[in-house]
Amino acid sequence: MLGASCHKGRNSFQKEVLQVKPAVTASQNEQGPILSKKGTGLFANKRLLKLNLFAWVFLAPYLLFYSIFMLYPIVKGFIVSLYEWTIGNERTFVGLGNYKAMFQDSFFWESLGNTLYFVVISTPTLVVVGILLALLVNAKLNGTGFLRSAFFLPHILSISVISSIWVFVLQPYTGLLNSVLKSIGVSTEVFWLSSPNLAWFSILLATIWWTVGFNMVLFLAGLQEIPDDLYEAARIDGANSWHCFRYITLPSLKGVILLVVVLQSIASFKLFGQSYLMTNGGPGTATRTLVQYIYETGFRANEMGLASAMSYVLFLVMILFALVQFKFLSKKD
Repeated sequence: MLGASCHKGRNSFQKEVLQVKPAVTASQNEQGPILSKKGTGLFANKRLLKLNLFAWVFLAPYLLFYSIFMLYPIVKGFIVSLYEWTIGNERTFVGLGNYKAMFQDSFFWESLGNTLYFVVISTPTLVVVGILLALLVNAKLNGTGFLRSAFFLPHILSISVISSIWVFVLQPYTGLLNSVLKSIGVSTEVFWLSSPNLAWFSILLATIWWTVGFNMVLFLAGLQEIPDDLYEAARIDGANSWHCFRYITLPSLKGVILLVVVLQSIASFKLFGQSYLMTNGGPGTATRTLVQYIYETGFRANEMGLASAMSYVLFLVMILFALVQFKFLSKKD
């Protein structure tokens, strides 16, 4: 009887143990994933932090040089614009006095007007010529590879070389352009750099020859992204070449056109080398741009504060002009 009672007690104890074990196991299973998730999250955060630090290590040199060569000059230039600052003399704080003097300067407004005039005549011309050249070199014709190189090569030359070439070409008696005109029967000598209209035309011609190759490459990249299936479907529907250009090519190039217009207008606002080296702002001051006037004010008249104020006004005008262009050209059809 004692053995039987001990056996029954052992069996009941084993049953209790078997009933308790699943509960313990269940609690372990419930806590296990939580602990593993916490561990995984901690590991992921550490890895993400490590990647971020790794990225900042690579970005640090760029940020350092950007701060030294971009942010510091911007802040320093604005501070200079608040002073009557001449090289070799003491600085005098004048606040907004330089800006007031600038707006009362008739030469400032004339130079700004000349700059805006060049922006208006050069930007549409360079966009149209760039598209036409891109269409030409994109055609499946012999020699297009040579044409691509020939149109783009002037872009790698310096502005001094470009200006020297065009001064030689535009010479009134011995220049290449007048020689060509004489060969086709034009007997009158054309003084390309002696009248305001012809001087602007000459500067525009030199600018087109120098920069249109870059625009052509951008438009060519856009043309090559347009699927040929669109043109084939349009021709099946009876569309001619003009219809394909008007309803397929131009809409597809809208983003590239916006990019080229903004880049070209900013470059035209900064016009200096062509007008300075080809005409020296002449005849008179007819082709003197704002950048040239800033240069003359700062380095010839030794008025660094006034020149800095003009630079910031030009910077704001460029930003406003680019924003207006982006607003109108980025509208959806």
